[in-house]
Amino acid sequence: MLQPLLLLIHLLSAIFWLGGMSFAYFCLRPATVEVLEPAQRLPLWAATFARFLPLTALAISALLLSGLAMLMRVGFAHAPLGWHLMLTLGLLMSAVFAYVYLGCYPKLRQACQDAAWPQAATELNRIRQLVALNQLLGLGTVVAAVSARFA
Repeated sequence: MLQPLLLLIHLLSAIFWLGGMSFAYFCLRPATVEVLEPAQRLPLWAATFARFLPLTALAISALLLSGLAMLMRVGFAHAPLGWHLMLTLGLLMSAVFAYVYLGCYPKLRQACQDAAWPQAATELNRIRQLVALNQLLGLGTVVAAVSARFA
């Protein structure tokens, strides 16, 4: 009974994280650029991240803990190569997320509070680039998961 629950937690967490990044990158970002000026767009992003990033931190914690629990049940030596790739890519993605959350986001928030729009735009662009990187790493993680399933 534990294995299906761990897998459900793992999948829901991954869907939240990757889906949220996809929505933000491919839908929200182009829409805000199209209809909002920087003085409205940048605070909107800061407010959006204020809600999304803490929830994502919870999802990442659940994802890593459930993944490690499933990996330990099988044993590192007996786990498929795809699981090891998922763990490696997941840890790398988590490090990128931590950099965004603890490094870039506070700078974006402060620049918005100071109405320093060029600085805020620079930080938002840095976040955009890191989200694109995490999207690619996430795609690699999904490929690793599928390859482990059918190996």
